[in-house]
Amino acid sequence: MCTKAEKINRYRELNKTAEKHGILFAGSSLMEKFPVEKYAAEQGITVCNRGIGGFVTQELLDNLDACILDLAPRRLFINIGTNDLSIADMPISAVMDNYRLILQKVRAALPDVEIFMMAYYPINYEAAAEDMKPCLRVRTNEKIEAANREVEKLAKELGARYIDVNAPLKDSRGRLKAEYTIEGMHIREEGYRAIYPLLAPYLA
Repeated sequence: MCTKAEKINRYRELNKTAEKHGILFAGSSLMEKFPVEKYAAEQGITVCNRGIGGFVTQELLDNLDACILDLAPRRLFINIGTNDLSIADMPISAVMDNYRLILQKVRAALPDVEIFMMAYYPINYEAAAEDMKPCLRVRTNEKIEAANREVEKLAKELGARYIDVNAPLKDSRGRLKAEYTIEGMHIREEGYRAIYPLLAPYLA
């Protein structure tokens, strides 16, 4: 298992030879684990994924070069902040303040980039592993829905596009479908495969 620092260093090396001005995905583990490079390649589309598991907004802010700016993308898909939502004493407004700073710095460096802000995914407390439940008592679906409303507002404020591809992931109660989750929060490949068709039109 690579540490965050090791992943950052690996991305810095990969960025030296990676295609610039392309399509980039960035965020935390829910982005890192998304096999979007494989799915896009099936359509003949090249994308890069620079997600890093465990990242909070401040960590992405501190590593914008390795995760975003070095590649100078023309199109950026971002999903960052869910780990911040697991911090009990961090209000959603503070998460959005960091998110705004991330996007403002990206825009300042890359004024022509198209930014797509992805909705945070639901969780399933009832299907969660016991060691995951304390986290999910803080990171509830109600909190995620409230945060998504703020992400949508932020997208409008900054001229970005908000994308919600969560419908195929949700059960009748709005939870992450049990069959799609590993331990209540992270998503199995079958879940990512289910949402990819809703994302694919934005890549073409």
